[in-house]
Amino acid sequence: MKNKYNRVRTLRIDESFTVKGVKIVEINIPYAIPFQISGGISYSRKSLIVEVIGEEGITAYGESAPFEAPFYSSETISSAKAMLIEWLLPRVVGRKFGSIEELNRVLSDGIRGNNFARAGIETACWDLVAKKNGISLKELIIYKLKQMDTSEEYLKSKDYILSGVSVGIPEDNNYDTLAQWVENYVKEGYRRVKIKIKPGWDLKAIETARSVLDQDFPFWVDANASFDLHKHLNVLKQMDSFNCLFLEQPLHHDDLLDHYMLSKEIKTPLCFDESLKSDRIANQVVSLGVSKIWNIKIQRVGGLLEALKIYSLASKNDVAVWGGTMPESGIGAVSILSLASLSGFKYPADVEASSRWYGPGHDLIEINMDSQGRIYVPDGPGIGEINMDNYHKFGKTIYEIWSETA
Repeated sequence: MKNKYNRVRTLRIDESFTVKGVKIVEINIPYAIPFQISGGISYSRKSLIVEVIGEEGITAYGESAPFEAPFYSSETISSAKAMLIEWLLPRVVGRKFGSIEELNRVLSDGIRGNNFARAGIETACWDLVAKKNGISLKELIIYKLKQMDTSEEYLKSKDYILSGVSVGIPEDNNYDTLAQWVENYVKEGYRRVKIKIKPGWDLKAIETARSVLDQDFPFWVDANASFDLHKHLNVLKQMDSFNCLFLEQPLHHDDLLDHYMLSKEIKTPLCFDESLKSDRIANQVVSLGVSKIWNIKIQRVGGLLEALKIYSLASKNDVAVWGGTMPESGIGAVSILSLASLSGFKYPADVEASSRWYGPGHDLIEINMDSQGRIYVPDGPGIGEINMDNYHKFGKTIYEIWSETA
């Protein structure tokens, strides 16, 4: 997107916006195959779409995408729904904001955590600002990064990302199933493979996946915080023999110290996911020197602004980042797709073809991957066009709130 990148240098963007009303639409899209990680299994993508109605009738969309059960984070669909209805939406409806920063201050003042809930309304407002200015979400992201004094080198971008596949634990716990999945995904064009592991589904699973791949094919494992440093150190040490690019979040979801201790015991680099909940924690990681590889998930950190702060910090501290997903629907995926096309993202992202998750033609914004593993970034305005037939087929409005003057 060279021409658009050059245009951002001279754009004058009006960040002010007024929220006239908000709807919460609960979606439920069945997965093509069940998705299992160390903490639990999901059979469909239940999620909350936050629909913001702004000035001049502009409608914008964001997504709050925790799981139904609290096995990845402390938030769930139910808790995010309650937080939005009882606390967050009353703060923003009927109010004019001067900037995205002002919005984030209002959403976080006196409220601890609840990042997934905040991400829903926050990302919708990014879409609103982009649409109001007639630009893509990616252009708005680059504009905001320039305000953070991010170096020009880290503002460079491509008009696509390389996609990597995140392979869950087979429901039948069969290694042949895992091997077949990995082989099929590589044939489809995915540019790296990540497999989910947990205690008991670890070394043999890694060996199985590795046996299907060339030794130099990009590969890593994601434990989703399921291992214990003292109980499983020997197993974690044995993972050094599989030529993984890194181990993603092997230890407790709130931990920094044990990861630091583990980094002194093994050769394979560590990557933070669940522990990296904010720019403040990212600064602590830099100070401790625990990890030089970070997964940036917009949902986990509470929205795009916090994700941009983490990216900018990484760019100034020689930290390699890559884009993670929950996964979200296509509505949520466009945010990380836009961000992950920037030059500081060193590894293929978790953004995958919609057909991989939901089957062909079922997503709210269809994410397509070509045979070379490339997914192209929508060029706007905002996050692009919603498939309204699917939106109504898989979603239902469960709440709406309007300003008195709307």
